[in-house]
Amino acid sequence: MVKLSVIVPFYNVQSYAPETLRSLRANARQDFEFILVDDASKDETPEILERAENDFQDVAQVVRVRHARNGGLATARNTGLDRASGEYVTFLDGDDWLAPGYYEQLLACIERLDCDFVRTDHVQCTARSRTLARVPHGRRGVVEDPRAAILPATRSTSVDYAYAWAGIYHRRLLDEGLLHFTDGLRTAEDRPWIWRLHREARSFAAVGLLGVFYRRGVASSLTQIGDVRQLDFIRAFDQVIEETARDRDAQQLLPKAIRTYCAIISHHLTSGRFEPQVARKLRAMSAAALKRLPADLLSEALDSMDSERASRLRRLRRRPGQPAPATGPASGTGTGTGTGTGTGTGTESDTTSSSGTEGATGTPDGTAPGGPGKDRGTEVAA
Repeated sequence: MVKLSVIVPFYNVQSYAPETLRSLRANARQDFEFILVDDASKDETPEILERAENDFQDVAQVVRVRHARNGGLATARNTGLDRASGEYVTFLDGDDWLAPGYYEQLLACIERLDCDFVRTDHVQCTARSRTLARVPHGRRGVVEDPRAAILPATRSTSVDYAYAWAGIYHRRLLDEGLLHFTDGLRTAEDRPWIWRLHREARSFAAVGLLGVFYRRGVASSLTQIGDVRQLDFIRAFDQVIEETARDRDAQQLLPKAIRTYCAIISHHLTSGRFEPQVARKLRAMSAAALKRLPADLLSEALDSMDSERASRLRRLRRRPGQPAPATGPASGTGTGTGTGTGTGTGTESDTTSSSGTEGATGTPDGTAPGGPGKDRGTEVAA
């Protein structure tokens, strides 16, 4: 029986994949399953994964899948989830790496705590710089109700720490339809996912375990490029709002979702990374998004923010024109057919995340046109 399934999407990461794979080998066990999903890479990534499949046969079970067409990080992760047979599931991005023996410790944590999912700290790596990023949840090693960890609205909480790979998940969540991502989202794909987990799972814990090294500042990431795919954060957060509005505790939870949405819109408006035509589209789509939000809750959210961001968003809210239709928050979870933003670091911040290489409140970060993207979330003050 497979104890742990590790889902690893890759897209055009030939420079980083060998290190990722070496770290997986240093975490291998005969009852571990590594699902390597090549999202239609155009460089030498497919050959690297083919060699790895042969090299890993003596230490772990390997499933290698190649997409005929690039689908993005969410779709690649869904492909891996559809193939997963483990009692537990976790994720890794194709350009990140692990400490030796990390998965043994992670597995021991969730088995000891006996909960639906466990969230972990991680190390952010920019060139030679290393920074500890902590789950923004105060109690460690204690099983709690995930729903209770969503609030308060004015501070970073566990739903703002959306990195899918910073944790481990019991298979029952997969069987209940809670682990799939919204198919086709190019950035912020972790946002609807983490909100759904916290609303619908029954138990979770945060632990101070370190072992994932998260590579930031990759030149080909969407955060560096200013690609139109970054605008998928609007579709992702429209989905968060839509699904939370249907929740039994919508009155309590919606202010948090709306305030986070506003913080991320403000961040993107001032990031300076977009090409002029994309920046214009961002302003138009953001204005339309604000007009779609409940007016009273939006006003409350803006009143709770600092004056600079609140003024910026109020001006955008008054922008002339009719509210544009929603960008199509996919109402299903999407299961992908071929083969994240990340957020907060324990400070009061809202960010986003995606993968293949990066992802969103801060920003998405996909590798090259069409890549799975890897929301390398820049921190956004709440």
